[in-house]
Amino acid sequence: MRNRRFLTSTVVLVAVLAFTVIAWGADSNVGTWKLNLAKSTFSPGPAPKSVTLTIEAHDGGIKYTAHGETADGSPIHIEFTAKYDGKDNPATGSPEYNSIALKRIDAHTTESTTKKDGTVMDTSRVVVSKDGKTGTVTSKGKNAAGQDVNNVAVYDKQ
Repeated sequence: MRNRRFLTSTVVLVAVLAFTVIAWGADSNVGTWKLNLAKSTFSPGPAPKSVTLTIEAHDGGIKYTAHGETADGSPIHIEFTAKYDGKDNPATGSPEYNSIALKRIDAHTTESTTKKDGTVMDTSRVVVSKDGKTGTVTSKGKNAAGQDVNNVAVYDKQ
């Protein structure tokens, strides 16, 4: 009986670990991504000088960190941790939003909704190419100044 419990516990543990590894491996967003300014468009602009995203698998979701430099040379540092459950999660470092909700559409597509103090600011769709080398973020909404935002940011996996 004791051996059977041990065997059952071991099989369950191995299955959980295997599904965890599969789930993490299936997240095409995980990795380091660098903004490709030549392929991106920012309306109303201006475009940032640089952005590097680091996305790590974390507790069934992701841990996201963005570093870079705005058009005027100010530093960019945004962080959040979120699951793909559509629930709001706190975000720090952005003047445009202070929470984000993520949803997985399929293996290569996710959607996010950002909010500032409960008001929706924008929605974005992230599509990672089938080869996993390019990520395209299409965002629509309003910025903090109330202007319409219509951005297409293309990132190259490092």
